[in-house]
Amino acid sequence: MERVCKSVRSVYGNTLAELGKANKNIVVLDADLSCSTQTKIFAKEFPERFFNVGIAEQDLMTTAAGLACTGKIPFVSTFAMFASGRAWEQIRNTICYSNLNVKIAATHGGITVGEDGASHQALEDISLMRSIPNMTVIVPADSTETKQAIEYAASHYGPVYIRIARTSLPDIFDASYKFTPSKATVIKEGKDISILTNGETLIEVLDCVKMLEDKGINAEVVNIPVVKPLDKDTVIASAKKTKRVVTVENHSIIGGLGSAVCEVLSENYPVKVTRIGTNDEFGQSGSAKELMEFYGLTSNKLADKIIGILK
Repeated sequence: MERVCKSVRSVYGNTLAELGKANKNIVVLDADLSCSTQTKIFAKEFPERFFNVGIAEQDLMTTAAGLACTGKIPFVSTFAMFASGRAWEQIRNTICYSNLNVKIAATHGGITVGEDGASHQALEDISLMRSIPNMTVIVPADSTETKQAIEYAASHYGPVYIRIARTSLPDIFDASYKFTPSKATVIKEGKDISILTNGETLIEVLDCVKMLEDKGINAEVVNIPVVKPLDKDTVIASAKKTKRVVTVENHSIIGGLGSAVCEVLSENYPVKVTRIGTNDEFGQSGSAKELMEFYGLTSNKLADKIIGILK
């Protein structure tokens, strides 16, 4: 049966509009990409609280910082490449150094940006953001988790970076799901290997696990939407259970979820960790589906890789 997929960017825009009705201090800023980021939904509802600064990402961040100093809660959006890269110094020195209450909701991260190619594919954004003190980093996996992550960001004081997928995603979590920033979620218990993932690759991992079951492999799946601060206890507990860990992410294997997991395990419970993501290379142009396949992030490619690891 074909899955029904939802635009998580639209979920972001609609959640902002809902939050805006409840809290007049919420303001939204964009860098001339409100149709792509879906902040246009908030702009239509609250034009007086929406600011399009144009293609000037450094100004975007410093303007948000100024608004935060007046008691506003700014949500800032643009593509992940420009948010994390072009405006990194402003995020570090203006927002995070002063621990200002700015929320950066960046869309179009990872190779699934697709045909726009390497110049627009942020493969380093999680690494860049988690390296800055005071920053919380979140990578939601579906519409439910995205909505709850945005709601959490609005209520949490301090800088937050949320990576929102460009692609439409199937629902993984139902109404009973509760996003808990301090806890990762063990979605499936297992004993042979632990697969730690988040974002767009979670659905691929869940499909991969079904293929592994057909081969007699009982894999544990842990969803880690909050890369920083990382839930160390759940990571360590899963590693102790299976003694073998794989991380999967739509991001470079350098500095992202895989690196965060390796840091924790090397200091607390050293086990073999295999990081699956993009290697030390740029992306290229192609459809999201083609690129996920090419870089080994689809369920079938993941299953083949994990079977090879266990052999």
